Amino acid sequence: MLIDLQVHSTYSDGYLSPTDVVRYLASKKVRVASLTDHNTVGGLDEFKWACKQHKIKPINGLELYVKYKNKKMNLLWYNFNEDNTELHGLLRDTHVRRRAKVRNILTNLKKRGFIMDIDKILDRYNRYIPINRLVDEIISSPENFKKVKKELDLKFPREEDVIHNYFRNRDLGVLEESYTSLERVIKLRHQIGGQLILCHPAKYNYIYREVWAELNKLGIDGVEILSPHHNYGAIMYIQYLAREFNFIETGGSDFHRPEGNNFPIQNSWDYFEIKTRFLRGVSKIIG
Repeated sequence: MLIDLQVHSTYSDGYLSPTDVVRYLASKKVRVASLTDHNTVGGLDEFKWACKQHKIKPINGLELYVKYKNKKMNLLWYNFNEDNTELHGLLRDTHVRRRAKVRNILTNLKKRGFIMDIDKILDRYNRYIPINRLVDEIISSPENFKKVKKELDLKFPREEDVIHNYFRNRDLGVLEESYTSLERVIKLRHQIGGQLILCHPAKYNYIYREVWAELNKLGIDGVEILSPHHNYGAIMYIQYLAREFNFIETGGSDFHRPEGNNFPIQNSWDYFEIKTRFLRGVSKIIG
């Protein structure tokens, strides 16, 4: 059976509405899916409604930025109670902190000569503020785009170029994610249930046995094995460690949008599928 336990919508940094994400998944014959927007559950109701229309089983999902000691990582959370007030308080705290960081950088960019209405930009986002949308906001202005091309000396600056030079710039400000302590998340999980899964660990080089041993003791339930961010060698090693620690094994496409521009490969599902038969223990999440 085909599943996808990591997709994103316009409620965070995806480019399609939850309904359109479900239409896309249905076109790929996915039977179970989870919307895992960053630090928000705002799109879950629409996602679940759309899944019902397309006979896809929805799984409550969320992707969180967490911190443990000096380590920063991403966690996927499934099957929790999305109505819990403490969960919403935790998410709101991350939104407030990120909003302040974004305002600071946009203020510095405006002082540098970029044209923008900061309050108008921020008012578009009452939850997570995605960095890709901020780039779109800046370069949508012809004057700003011209300024970016001149300052970076690039005829066709990419999103990554703008992020690196304007949102990862010590002089302007570094837009880091708003992290929550892993201990706080695990404590809340005891109240609202669900499974905590280490998200695409090889992407950030978190495939060290000693780290996994600590996470296992803390109560992490599993790990994402099948991911377009993992090469074959990483998948083999993650699979080995997952069995040692009796972790649930999951998979997700990390879908954000089709690429467009007539590229032959439009998204990870063009070369990558997630099949339940490769994922030990995934039934604990998908039923």
